[in-house]
Amino acid sequence: MATPNSVTDVRDTADKVALLVGGKAHDEWESYEIDSDLLTPADAWRVRLGLSEDSLLPANVTPGAPVQVRIGADLVMTGRIDDVRVRLDKRSHSLEILGRDNAATLLDCSAPLTGGRKLDLAEIIAKVVRPLYPTGGLTKIRIDADKAVTRQREKINVEPGDTAWDTLAHIAEANGLWPWFEPDGTLVIGGPDYSDATNPPVAVLVLNPRKVGEPNGTGETNVESMERRESVAERYSTITVLGQTHGTEEEDGKNGLKSSAVDADLEARWPRRKIVTDYEADSVAVCRSRSQKLLADSRLKGFELRVEVQGHHINAPTMPGHGKLWTPGQRVLVYAPPVGVVGTLFLMARTFCLSRGGGTTTRLSLREDKVWILEAHPHKRKHRKGKNYTPDVTDETGGADE
Repeated sequence: MATPNSVTDVRDTADKVALLVGGKAHDEWESYEIDSDLLTPADAWRVRLGLSEDSLLPANVTPGAPVQVRIGADLVMTGRIDDVRVRLDKRSHSLEILGRDNAATLLDCSAPLTGGRKLDLAEIIAKVVRPLYPTGGLTKIRIDADKAVTRQREKINVEPGDTAWDTLAHIAEANGLWPWFEPDGTLVIGGPDYSDATNPPVAVLVLNPRKVGEPNGTGETNVESMERRESVAERYSTITVLGQTHGTEEEDGKNGLKSSAVDADLEARWPRRKIVTDYEADSVAVCRSRSQKLLADSRLKGFELRVEVQGHHINAPTMPGHGKLWTPGQRVLVYAPPVGVVGTLFLMARTFCLSRGGGTTTRLSLREDKVWILEAHPHKRKHRKGKNYTPDVTDETGGADE
């Protein structure tokens, strides 16, 4: 797919994006965007190029075709083409191709109508996920959790109309985990790693020259732009979760279950309180866990640092991430006194971009470190009778729970 309007002169070879479709590589683009976000079910990509008047659409570039997205020698995404758009007018002739990674199948399709008893997490994943992929379409599944932590479900059912992604996400959350796909197509069930030992900061982003005693870095501004965004719109100082449990042959039903989580700093400055009724919270312990998770989510939404950098690979010779692609889940040191940020942040999302005006850049979405948490949540439908019952736990804080 060559085009006379390509902009290869502004890109380093290591940052060159290629689509591998049907054994052929296509790598001459006018523009592209390649997204990855830990909170978005399916990573997506879009590429665009100009065509000459006599150009023909390659026969293997069709919706549904398997594709790999590569940047230089690095595999970025494995998935399929969603849309192919050809536009022709008096001024231009262009081709745009859009696609998503392997999570798209789970997001679009209904889960197989299956059920079972005494199933562990791996067995549930195999029953829901594998049937949606043709032979060889999903070869690797990895559960990044201690087997002792994952719960064996007394009963699991899939209701008609449930998407496979919703079912998988609910099962993962019931074990305090979250699903995503790695670039090679591996389905991972795990969580964020905030440990300095196993996930140290990969780079330093500097908005102005480094001063003596500040974190190691280039000593010079290495960002194209930086924007700090804070909002109180979805922030809460106190979140209270109300729950209940239906009676069974062994146990009486319980109502009035309650637990609260408090952001002491915001509570002192501006009390903003929210009450949530959660029919899946069937014990005080689950109410407590749920309120803490919802409060952390509200804090996560309240702060974002948007940064744009040149290229797609990390340029930090003294840091562990040097030469690697920017990837969600990485931790980054930021030294930016002009916007009031000095410390370690968590990379929640990134977008690789190419444009005529800006060349090859990467947009980063950084959030507070150690704020995104995954707490076990039962996700039982309230009309089902089968469930695992967790005995009530007395409040240890002296009054927040009932």
